[in-house]
Amino acid sequence: MDPVIIVGAGPVGLTLALALARQEVPSVVLDEGPGNDEPRPARTVVLREDTAALVERLTGVPMSEAGCRWAGWRSMRRKQVTRALTFDETGPDAPLHIAQHVLTGALRTALADEQLVDIATDSRLDTIEQEPSGVTAHTRGPKGTWWRGSYLVGCDGPRSTVRKLQDIRFPGRTAVERHAVAALRAELPWPGEALLHRMPPWRTSGPSGGEVTGRPLPDGVWRLDWLLPPGKDLVTPELLVARVRETLAGWTGGSTPPYELLDTGVHIVHHRLARRWRAGRVFLAGDAAHLLGALGTQGLDEGLRDADNLAWKLALAWHHGPHEALLDSYQAERRGIVAARLRAADQALPLVRGGGGLRSYVPGSARGHDALLTDGHLGQGALGATGNHERSPLAPRPLEGETVVETPPGAQVADVRVTAEDGTFVRLRDRLGRGALLVLLVAPGTGVWERRHWVTAGIMPRLAAAVTALPHPAELLVTESYPGAAAHTVLLVRPDGHLVTALNGVRPADLYTAAQATLGGPVQAAEPEAETEKETETEATAGSR
Repeated sequence: MDPVIIVGAGPVGLTLALALARQEVPSVVLDEGPGNDEPRPARTVVLREDTAALVERLTGVPMSEAGCRWAGWRSMRRKQVTRALTFDETGPDAPLHIAQHVLTGALRTALADEQLVDIATDSRLDTIEQEPSGVTAHTRGPKGTWWRGSYLVGCDGPRSTVRKLQDIRFPGRTAVERHAVAALRAELPWPGEALLHRMPPWRTSGPSGGEVTGRPLPDGVWRLDWLLPPGKDLVTPELLVARVRETLAGWTGGSTPPYELLDTGVHIVHHRLARRWRAGRVFLAGDAAHLLGALGTQGLDEGLRDADNLAWKLALAWHHGPHEALLDSYQAERRGIVAARLRAADQALPLVRGGGGLRSYVPGSARGHDALLTDGHLGQGALGATGNHERSPLAPRPLEGETVVETPPGAQVADVRVTAEDGTFVRLRDRLGRGALLVLLVAPGTGVWERRHWVTAGIMPRLAAAVTALPHPAELLVTESYPGAAAHTVLLVRPDGHLVTALNGVRPADLYTAAQATLGGPVQAAEPEAETEKETETEATAGSR
């Protein structure tokens, strides 16, 4: 069967290629550039715990060594600390801050030894032709040629050629926020801690009196972002240096300390959402499908989730034939979550950035706005939470044997220690991304006994038989405990780590029903795609303007 064509060699496209290769699906990555990335310390990304784990699993590179996990977070308003968090084993997961070229470099290094991935450099897409049996793409440039693929995924950024060739609209808002950015090496009073400082006492102009964010990187490097007033005022080098000097002096409480300026830039945030993420055998992912980033949210983090969600569905279709309901679920799940985040940001923007007026006299309003911004930066609340697939078309109907655990259906499972089928102890996240469903039994006491003593005892033989009978390959894992789960609870987990259901004991019929729903239900004949674009029920406010 023909490989999957991936257009775009940024982090999302490279992640998708690696994720497909781990499931034995070949791909061709069409890279417009020469195959390397210019180091830009001021161009960084923040990854949540699950996306950092995804990249680490695919590349084999410890992300804590490649980037910087924040030791803590503090929010300040004028001279007052309004919120301080420490990230440790008892607190929330620490976000990972990493330079984008470092992330892309780790992905490229992992792909260099991957036999199932072909990266075609200096290849710019200009034509897509679809047929019932596949996709044909043409590239121009020194290596211009025709490419034949089973599916095509556009990971080619905000100006996506794939999206334009498929005539998919990309409505939304332009220049929602503008930030001046600088990467520098300096010693600050909060080593390893990220900082959001609103209305710093040395600056009273601009929205809400100004706002600056400091986020640490390895080797004593920091990325600083200053919120700019609305408009198109030119950001000159002199202006940036002045911002750097006054901010460092303000934070250290004296004159400007020594610093080394490494990189500068201007970051402009847009909010847009593609009307469709699927057109037959063509899909959109990452910035080609959505743009978000105001109020601390992270667009690349969502792009990596796109790749993780789509990879196992394409792999199943590639190995076993098209399954339209399963492929359609990519748009329903991912677009719905991103649309909700865009709506939340659009609703919060007038409150957080409005300034002045009656709101400035409402007690506690400033603290509430700071909390909203913190949620966006830390991946919490309406602005930052990852969302779940509880209303997914792949969610099973209510089952008689369902039980409640701490993880709600559709959310990412907790990363507990499990015993694999070969008797080794591994982390649950290490078993994700292989194309198989995961069936997890909660069995206290199994961790202190050799596997041969309990694998044929109690409910294990009946559960093993039920797992073997599932309509898709599944791996049986055992754990001593899972948050909120009673003994003998059985969890069904998707290949991308989302919980399908939790059952109170071994229930083969319920387990089979849930697994079949996760695969899109019984396979049906493919229907021709409608020629007109249709709005989805989860249209974002940004996408309706």
